[in-house]
Amino acid sequence: MSLSDPIADMLTRIRNATRVRRTQVDVKASKICEGIAAVLKSEGYIEGFDRIEDGKQGILKVFLKYDQEGCPAISDITRTSKPGCRVYVGVENLPTVLGGMGIAVVSTSKGVISDRGCRADKVGGEILCTVS
Repeated sequence: MSLSDPIADMLTRIRNATRVRRTQVDVKASKICEGIAAVLKSEGYIEGFDRIEDGKQGILKVFLKYDQEGCPAISDITRTSKPGCRVYVGVENLPTVLGGMGIAVVSTSKGVISDRGCRADKVGGEILCTVS
């Protein structure tokens, strides 16, 4: 199966898994997907992730996070920059998601970081997705 947009595939798999209350989801591994998973973990939206080598591309096993009532930590996850329409912003134009309650995942020259990290490092970049 050939994917033209592995980021959208990852986000869709996470979105679908949270809707059916799965505890984990498997995603095809790539450096950018691993970076997004690292940001989601550091911001507290997922429990963690493991990279499993399968002799080909590899698999990221993402462990989803839920509260005591069973509500997922990720209520909405959307792709912002798409292959057909890239969205680049400077540090002064970074969006605030849900009035600061959510995050934007940004690909910068310093790696994949959250919008809070971009403001701290004073760097802009491509907005990959927003999470709330």
